[in-house]
This record gives sequence, structure tokens and C-alpha cells, in this order.
Amino acid sequence: MRRLGTGIGWRPEIADAVERMPGIDWVEVVAENVCPGHLPQSLLRLRERGVTVVPHGVSLGLGGADRPDEGRLTALAERAEAFGSPLVTEHIAFVRAGGALTASPRLEAGHLLPVPRTRDALDVLCENVRIAQDALPVPLALENIAALFSWPGEELTEGQFLSELVERTGVRLLIDVANLHTNHVNRGEDPAEALAALPLDALAYVHVAGGFERDGVWHDSHAHPVPRPVLDVLTALAARVEPPGVLLERDENFPEPAELERELDAIRDAVTVGRAAGSPVGGTTEAPALGGARTGGVGVLARPVAEPLAGVRERVGVAQTAVLSSLVAGTPVPEGFDRVRMGVQARALAAKRAGVVAKMAPELPVILGAGYREEFLEYARQRPMRGGYRLDALDFAGHLLKLGRPGDAGARRELRDWWLDRSGPAPRKRGLVERVLRRRV
Repeated sequence: MRRLGTGIGWRPEIADAVERMPGIDWVEVVAENVCPGHLPQSLLRLRERGVTVVPHGVSLGLGGADRPDEGRLTALAERAEAFGSPLVTEHIAFVRAGGALTASPRLEAGHLLPVPRTRDALDVLCENVRIAQDALPVPLALENIAALFSWPGEELTEGQFLSELVERTGVRLLIDVANLHTNHVNRGEDPAEALAALPLDALAYVHVAGGFERDGVWHDSHAHPVPRPVLDVLTALAARVEPPGVLLERDENFPEPAELERELDAIRDAVTVGRAAGSPVGGTTEAPALGGARTGGVGVLARPVAEPLAGVRERVGVAQTAVLSSLVAGTPVPEGFDRVRMGVQARALAAKRAGVVAKMAPELPVILGAGYREEFLEYARQRPMRGGYRLDALDFAGHLLKLGRPGDAGARRELRDWWLDRSGPAPRKRGLVERVLRRRV
């Protein structure tokens, strides 16, 4: 038996601070942001000290209608092996839709979107999870996500949905208490009722993160301090079961290391209060083993999962494509959805695209100046993302050039050089990126 303890999400911006923080037992790294052949030295040093590293995937889309992509599964497995990780984690979400299954254009959300809690969606998810489990060298845990909107006609509560998922696949759960709070504000779901219904004997670890509320909508930003209501949900969870691990997530607006350490102390205190107030599920404090069978080993007997009946994947795919198309391509919102909430989600997706592209290609905001964001949001309203964010940056630049933008000839020439440099098989000019970025100074 092995526990993870207290951890923090490793990000390049805080790598040095994380190495110096006292009491860090483990870190979690976004799987898609590291390459097994070129692992960051900071992570290697942490591993040498005995700090556990867990890869956390964000792009598999196991809740989508298609079978999991073999290349993405292979990449996630490679990262688990490179770090000697005891498990890997992903999300109960869909991130893309369309394509051959629905005979429609392929669409990318660039974000985690909620799956409908229906029997069809559950059948597809269970089969996708088993495919992933067979491809991974270590156990898999799945995270509940935050959602800005609900699906109409849902047949199961979250507790029922997750309990059956665990029973049928043996998968573990990564419970994000910030997401439970988000769903309380946005969808009216009581965190206490949600915790009471969750199969906490399958708990792998817990996420804690901050956010903010605007106009009655909670935004799970990972860029703000952890609020008291989220810590209260953590305390309530700890009163039911001793978490094998708890991790603080922070992705943007990084504070001073001392503030992060205070948040970690508040998380430890919340768990301590919960443990003192309650008793664990089943009357035991033993954590599930973090090694062993790839399919889980969490005290449940997984039932065989068959390929969904003909037509099930297609039905799920058509529904998800209609939803995603309304969010990123301006098609009508499907019947039964809250149009206001869908509008909030659509704007949030476009804003996230603009922010991530600016990070992936920092030259673009420099070349375009103050007009970058407005130009990108106009582009996003017309052009859904068809691949990852790097391709999105190229598409955006190409779109502007076709329109003869930007108006300044020098900036347009610089944008053209950047686009040609990045779109070809090899860089055309040495020093282009450095020259553009020097304009910041």
C-alpha cells in the first residue's frame, strides 16, 4: 500500500519554487506538455529525490463518441513509463466531435466538455475506458469535470453515472472538489449529495483549485486562490474517506511561493479537520494500492464491457457534434439547452483559444499589438479549431494574411515571414522568433 500525500501541479513557471517547497510528496504534470525524450531537468531532479510524478492527460476525450486515438494512448503510456509513474489520469469529457462517424467536419473544442449522463453515453465511455486500460502500463483514474451547461434529458445522476462506470470497468476516480463546487453554482448540484453518492472506495486522489464567480456563473480558472467553499467540500470528502493524495492546481497568475505554500497548508488543515470529524467509507483507512492490475484493483469486480450496440456511437456522436458546432461554429443551439449558458460557454471557449494561442505563439501578440485579441476573437467566430492550438495559430495567421491584415505593411510582412517560417518543413530564417520577441523590450 502506498499513499501519494500532498502535491502540487508542476508548471514550468513555478518549477524552481516547487523544487524548494517543503512537504511536497508528489507532483502532477500535464502529459501533453512534456516529451519523454526531453524531460525537464526540474522534473528529473524531483524524481531523483523520490518525488512521485503523475502524468495528467487532457486530450484523450474518453467521453467522445469515437474510439480512443491509438497515438494519444501510446503517448500517454510513454510518459507514464518515462516517469516511473504509479498511475495516469484523464477526464470524463469529450473534447472533439464530428468526422467520419457522423459524416461531418471534424471539430475541436480545445476544452473539456461534459458528456450527457445517459445510458448510451455511459456504454460508449465504458468501452473507451477499457480500451485505454488495455493500452496503458499502469492503472487509470478519471476526473469529474466542471461544467457551464447541462444536457437535457439526462437519465442518471453524477453519482449513479460514476458508480456504474467504476463497477463496469474497475477504473479509479480523481475527484476534483473545485469542480463539485463549480457544478453546485452552475448546475444546482449539492456537493454533499454528490459526495454521498460517489463510489469513494475507488478514490485515487483529489484535486483542489481556485476560480471566480461572475454574473452567477462560476469559472474554474485555476488562476485564483482556493476559496473557502472549495476547502469546505474537501473537508466534507475527508470526513467520508481518507484521501490517498491531495493536489493543488494552479495554471496561471502564479503568486509568490509563500502564498502557494499557505494554500497547501490550508489544504492540509481542511483534510485534518475532515478526518477528525468523520469516519472513512467502509470503516477502513486503507488506501487502494497504486500498483498492480492495469484495470484498477480498487475493491470492485469489473464486469465485462462489450462494444456498444450498433448505432450507439453514432447517436452519441450526432448529439455531441450538434452541441460542439453550436459552441464553436455558430450553428443553432440544440433544443433543450440553456441558450444563455451555451453563450457563456461559447465565449469562454473563444477566449481560451485566444489565450492559449498567445502562449503557444507569443510572437503573434507582439506583431499584432493591441489588436491581437479582437482580431483573434473575430477569427474564432468564423473558424472552428480543426486541430491543436499550434495549428490554430498557423490558421489564424494565414486567415489574416488572406484578408490583407494587419494594415501596417511592416507588421504584415513580419506576420508573413512568421507564417512561412512555421508552416514549412523546416525554419526558413534563423533568429526570426528572437527578433520578433525583442520588440517586447
